[in-house]
Amino acid sequence: MRSYFIAFTETRQNKDYVWARLSCIIVPYILRLYQHWYNPSMSSRERVYRTEAVVLRRQDLGEADRLLAVYSLDRGKLRLIAKGVRRPRSRKAGHLEPFTRVQLLLARGRELDIITQAEAIEMYSGVREDLIHLGQAAYVVELLDRFTVEREANQALYHLLVRTLERLVAGVEPTAVIRYYELRLLDQIGYRPELYRCLGCGAEVRPQDQFFSPAEGGVLCPDCGPGRKDAQRISLAALKVLRHYQRSTFDVATSARIRPQVFAEIEQVMEDYMSYLLERKLNTPAFLRRVRRMMHERLKPDTVV
Repeated sequence: MRSYFIAFTETRQNKDYVWARLSCIIVPYILRLYQHWYNPSMSSRERVYRTEAVVLRRQDLGEADRLLAVYSLDRGKLRLIAKGVRRPRSRKAGHLEPFTRVQLLLARGRELDIITQAEAIEMYSGVREDLIHLGQAAYVVELLDRFTVEREANQALYHLLVRTLERLVAGVEPTAVIRYYELRLLDQIGYRPELYRCLGCGAEVRPQDQFFSPAEGGVLCPDCGPGRKDAQRISLAALKVLRHYQRSTFDVATSARIRPQVFAEIEQVMEDYMSYLLERKLNTPAFLRRVRRMMHERLKPDTVV
């Protein structure tokens, strides 16, 4: 009888031990599930979120989807999937065109987040009126796309992008808009060019033609510039315009009348500087040059042979 009682006690103790061990495993797991599904203040990433963004570019994916790159107000650059957007009955298609400012509802995905709702805030349809306006808008978004990384928020950059697109469709001189945008973009990303002192000897720049070195990130005086292979001559007029745009507000900067030859010189200087920083050529400047050349040839009077 005693041995039976001892065996019964040991069996019960073993069962209690097993239940205790199971409780240590199961209870925390149940609590984690409860917190994940029912606790509104959970610390894990939200599964659905909203953001405002501008569509930078798009790429077809599969039979009906698209891969989009957008720059958002509070999350920086994002790569997103728009499922079924290429189907004829898709309600999101018209809201996700390039250059469109849009309000997005996004769902977390394993690798890329998914666009579940899209509502256009501003279409900037004026940039699609002709190839020149289209190319200028494409240049604006290409620069931002190339100089930024994913999920690094910069609200100042977002507002600069939106204001630039607004100015392009508002009828403001587009060349002035682009040059101002370039300098402000460089300020924001930490590549502000030095325009007041020679980066070779440190001397203050005198009122005469200078050199601009992309590798140095600014001007070189006539004594230091000729020895640099990457340095190109920059006229005093072009240097004055760059300084004026760098230190002034948009309204003040664009109030000055600039000769087309000076703007063309500045355009080449800035393109070379951007290409050096990116370590690759930009696509849109060459496209814009081709369009301008075609328009110029079309406007030539007919010649008689």
